[in-house]
Amino acid sequence: MPKAQETAVYTHGHHESVLRSHTWRTAENSAAYLLGSLKPHMRILDIGCGPGTITADLAERVPDGHVTGVDHAPGVLEQARATAAARGLANVDFAVADVHALDHPDDTFCVVHAHQVLQHVGDPVQALREMHRVTRPGGFIAVRDADYAAMTWYPAVPGLEDWLDLYGRVARANGGEPDAGRRLKAWALAAGLRDVTATSSTWTFATPAERAWWSGLWADRTLASAYADRATEGGHATPEQLRAVSEAWRAWGRREDGWFAVLHGEILCRKEV
Repeated sequence: MPKAQETAVYTHGHHESVLRSHTWRTAENSAAYLLGSLKPHMRILDIGCGPGTITADLAERVPDGHVTGVDHAPGVLEQARATAAARGLANVDFAVADVHALDHPDDTFCVVHAHQVLQHVGDPVQALREMHRVTRPGGFIAVRDADYAAMTWYPAVPGLEDWLDLYGRVARANGGEPDAGRRLKAWALAAGLRDVTATSSTWTFATPAERAWWSGLWADRTLASAYADRATEGGHATPEQLRAVSEAWRAWGRREDGWFAVLHGEILCRKEV
């Protein structure tokens, strides 16, 4: 049997077009549902921290505590360390980790946080069990994931439906679940978590700058990231089809009336005392 962490492949990789999105993320636009539960002394584990922008924001909110950011990809952690150093943060550190088997004792952290992680892992229920295990009694497990099938946009530019269909096929072939947002509560209950508050929130891209940024990163990601390689190597799309999808993104981005909304599911789970 393969190890759990080998049952899924991170669909996006860490091409510049992917990190362009990841470095835009902040605690305010990506973890607002958690912020009211934070206290200055808390010890936090940020799983799938990527380039560390959310991690750094969390560290600023727990000045008397500590944040550990972990990711499966060693290379991106150098950028995370640089992010923290540039902001003068001394209460944060980074390490390589596998969410299916965390290298921490039971009851270690006040908060265990994961943003856009469970959609990419091989066993999200086991991941939640591990997150629960390393959370202190009375602490919080906080998870937020997008739901691709619930994404919606205007106008109906030809080619974006092809993008959504293609992305879902590639992500599932890699062992992930792109419609994770709607499943978070069910996965939490299956993992044995009981005090679960489920919410949702959105990112919306509608201004000229927002449209240019969102359409541009997806147009580039479709042609040049690991996702593009996996789409062609897996037989899901030809290079010509990828170019058509990329151009559909750019066509949408040029529309003055363009609007795109990304729905996210969220769960905030309190560990029993």
